[in-house]
Amino acid sequence: MNVLKIVLSSIWKCLFVLNFILGLVILYPFFSILLSNEKWFPLAFALKRFWAKWILFFPGIRVSLKSEMDLNKLPQPCVFCANHTSYLDIIVSYIVIPNYFVYMAKQELDKAPLFRIFFKKMNILVDRKSKIGSHKAFVKAGEEIDKGHSVFLFPEGTISKDGILKPFKNGPFKLAIEKQIPIVPITFANNWTILQNGGFLKATGCPGVAKVVIHDAIETKGMTEENLVDLRTKVHEKITSSLIRS
Repeated sequence: MNVLKIVLSSIWKCLFVLNFILGLVILYPFFSILLSNEKWFPLAFALKRFWAKWILFFPGIRVSLKSEMDLNKLPQPCVFCANHTSYLDIIVSYIVIPNYFVYMAKQELDKAPLFRIFFKKMNILVDRKSKIGSHKAFVKAGEEIDKGHSVFLFPEGTISKDGILKPFKNGPFKLAIEKQIPIVPITFANNWTILQNGGFLKATGCPGVAKVVIHDAIETKGMTEENLVDLRTKVHEKITSSLIRS
């Protein structure tokens, strides 16, 4: 990356962050009210979708969605499983998925000023360094599924800086099998090329088109833990193939 690209990329990322913060500050009072009562969570979700569009509009990011299934027929509840290459993945997910869902995210987000409000009640934090913490998070995810709510997870457990798919952890697939609900694989094809994770001066940041593929749902009815590895492999291969084609 030459000096000019570094400068332009840094300016763009500064504008992206400022726009993100501005939207959060303006909408924070509304989120505070809507997240104070569980019956208002669907309204908070709708406001998140609006905020996600705000975040992407001003920095010049558009979303190109290809869906292998009718989005009006997305199973509810289900487990959404996606590759993770950028913080854009979370933002874009709220734009492409119309139905209410809750996120499972890393415990570190609890330390983020203002942003932590979304994980007090509505979403789920996972302490991956603690087996007890991880178990509690998946129990809570199961409770959300019992309420009819879908759960969104990144089975890699971390962000890939270069778009290369990492091995999947078992949690999402065990959860889907235990609850006998479908898994919906999602491919974020190029988010890392628009907003790359890494050092501020080294990582990429620029306008672009975020390409997303929502794959056909995979049923888990009748599956047991003996099918876990095959299910995990099938989802991994589906997302890998989509990344190769993109």
